[in-house]
Amino acid sequence: MTRMRLIVSFLLCLGCTFVGVDAFGDNWPGWRGPTGQGVSRETDLPVTWSATENVRWKAELSDEGNSSPVVWGDQVLLTQASEKTHWPPERDPKIPRGTSGGGAAVAEKRSLLCFDRTTGNLLWQSDTVYKVPEPTHRTNPFCSATPVTDGERIIVSHGSAGLLCYDMAGDLIWKHDIGKLDHVWGNASSPILYGDLVILWCGPGSRQLLRAVNKRTGEKVWDHVEPQSETGSDLQGTWATPIVARVGEHDQLIMPFPYVMKGFNPKTGRELWKQRGPGNFVYGSPLFAHGMAIFGKDACKLEGQGVIEQLRFERSGGGRGPHSPVVLGDYLYVGGSIPSCFEIKTGKEVWKEQIETRPGTSDAWASMVYADDRLYFTDQKGTTLVLAAGRRYEVLAKNVLKEHTNASIAVSQGNIFIRTWKHLWCIGNESE
Repeated sequence: MTRMRLIVSFLLCLGCTFVGVDAFGDNWPGWRGPTGQGVSRETDLPVTWSATENVRWKAELSDEGNSSPVVWGDQVLLTQASEKTHWPPERDPKIPRGTSGGGAAVAEKRSLLCFDRTTGNLLWQSDTVYKVPEPTHRTNPFCSATPVTDGERIIVSHGSAGLLCYDMAGDLIWKHDIGKLDHVWGNASSPILYGDLVILWCGPGSRQLLRAVNKRTGEKVWDHVEPQSETGSDLQGTWATPIVARVGEHDQLIMPFPYVMKGFNPKTGRELWKQRGPGNFVYGSPLFAHGMAIFGKDACKLEGQGVIEQLRFERSGGGRGPHSPVVLGDYLYVGGSIPSCFEIKTGKEVWKEQIETRPGTSDAWASMVYADDRLYFTDQKGTTLVLAAGRRYEVLAKNVLKEHTNASIAVSQGNIFIRTWKHLWCIGNESE
C-alpha cells in the first residue's frame, strides 16, 4: 500500500469517529486542526528549517501570546492581546507560598488578526476594548484561546471580554458575554464548532461551566455548570479544550476535569457518564480512538452512553501537561522534553529503551501534530523536533528558531505555521 493510501485509510478511520469536521480539507480551522486531534493529511511538508532556511515569510507581532494560528483558504488567523498595564501581574497575596504566582493585570486591546497566507501581510485587525483587570499568569498572556472558523464566520474567546463572532472580512456579527473569569492563572480553552453550536469551556475559577451558543446569533442554547472538586487544591482546574466524537450511534462531547473525565450530549449539555481520571491540574485536550476516550494515563472504553472498561498506560500518556498527544493506528505518541510512544491495547511504552539521551529539546507546551508519516512538536525555545511515526524511535530533524513559544503549529497546503512571542512564521519548502 502506498504512503498516500495509508494516510487516507487512517484518516477515514479517524474521520468516522468525529463529527462536524472535514478531515480531508487543506484548512486548519481551529485548535488541533480539522479533527481536534492534531492529525493532517498534508504531504510534502518541510522536514528541516531554520531562521533563514525554508522561511516563506515571517510577520512581526506586537506582543507575546500563546494562541495557535488557524488557516482557512488564503487567510491565517491569530488572536493577540496588547496595550497591557500592570504587566507582568503582581503575585496575588492569597496564593500559598511555594506555588507559582499570578495576579490581576489589564490587556485593554484584544484582537483578531488576519494575515495573507502567501505574503504574510496583515490584511485586517479587529479589536475589542476591555479595561477591567483580569487575573492571569505571566506565562499565560491574555487571548490564549485559539480561534475557530467554518469559512463563513470566525469565533474567538477573549476571556472575560467575551465570546465574539466575526465574518471573514473582520466585521463583528455578534458578541456574547460569558461573565468574568477569575482564576489566578487565567484561562486558555478554545471554542469548538458542532453543527450550529459554538461550545466553550468557561473556566477555571470560582464560576466554571460549559456553554453552548448558536453560532449564527450568539444566543445561549445550554449551560452545564461544573462543580468544584472536593479533592485537592483551591487552585486546581482545567484549561483543556473539549472534543466531539461519534460513539456508536450518538455524538458525545468529551471533557477532562480535575480527577474525573466526563461525556456529554453536545446538543443539550446533559451529562452522560463520568470516570475517575486525571489529577488536579488539567491542561491538554482528550483524544478519541478505538472506541476509547484517552487522557493522561487513562483510556476509557465507551459503549452507548457509558464506560465499560478502563485502561491505564505505564506512565502519563499526555494531557496533564500543556501539550496534547496524537493517536495513529495502534499507537499513542506524546511530545514533551522526552517523547514517548505507547501501545494503546496494552498501555506499554515502546520507545523507553530506545532513547539513550534526551533529544536536545526543552520543556514543551505545544501539542504534537502528525502529517506525512512524521510527528512535529515545538518546545518553548522554538525548536521543532521532527520524528518518524512508528515503533522505532527516530529523530529526523531538529529545527531551531530561538524564539520563545507556547503555541502549537498549524499545517496547511504544504506550509507549517509557527507562532512565537515575536513572530508568526510560515515555513515551506524553498522549491515551492
